[in-house]
Amino acid sequence: MLENYFPILVFLSIGTAIGVVLIGLGLVLGRLLGHARPDSEKQSPYECGFEAFEDARMKFDVRYYLVAILFIIFDLEIAFLFPWAVVLDEIGMAGFWAMMIFLGVLVVGFIYEWRKGALEWE
Repeated sequence: MLENYFPILVFLSIGTAIGVVLIGLGLVLGRLLGHARPDSEKQSPYECGFEAFEDARMKFDVRYYLVAILFIIFDLEIAFLFPWAVVLDEIGMAGFWAMMIFLGVLVVGFIYEWRKGALEWE
């Protein structure tokens, strides 16, 4: 039984070895061929073209999290709708109503976000 998994073990071992070798080769070549001339400008924090002006541990506005929840709602919806649509003929009405319940739960989450004002950025 275990001999069936041997090709998978070989594949994972070769893939891991190639990854480790390439990362090591990149680090070594970077040190040998690259030139490091650090200065204060290069070592300063940089994000989105602006200087860092606040503490990295600052609190985010709750709207950021509400938009993240909104993204997850629609991302999950699309991720489950494609396979469901492909096998809809095979799963019948039980699968149809299961998806309708799932979509109903997502709609409730969307309405919650709408009422909380996550879609308004004033």
